[in-house]
Amino acid sequence: MSDDLNADTKNPLPDDDAGVYVISVAAEISGMHPQTLRQYDKLGLVSPSRTEGRNRRYSLRDIALLRTVQKLVGEGINHAGIKRIIELESAMANMAVEVAQLRIEVDALLKENPPKGLVTRRKSEVIVYKEED
Repeated sequence: MSDDLNADTKNPLPDDDAGVYVISVAAEISGMHPQTLRQYDKLGLVSPSRTEGRNRRYSLRDIALLRTVQKLVGEGINHAGIKRIIELESAMANMAVEVAQLRIEVDALLKENPPKGLVTRRKSEVIVYKEED
């Protein structure tokens, strides 16, 4: 018998993006009411995956995002502000990944084509001009 979640014996836990938690479990884990989760889904703050029957399935990443939203609400930020913060943090994370990939590429190029040494100029003597009184 093969179980998709337990196919990898070294890592029996589901992927962070796998929608495995029903709304009641996600609400309990995040410490919120299920209706709050529905509202956040409607507002586009946290959008869980859906089953064929259109039931919500929350992933570990969704639950972490719910906690972030809860923290920001507690700090007095409105829903529109929270949505913008989430968008900006996501964009920043994507750019960080892109920068890391570019660094790897640059390092590989530098390894293949090391820069030629810079020609050092001879230091010239500094002459201090003094006017005599």
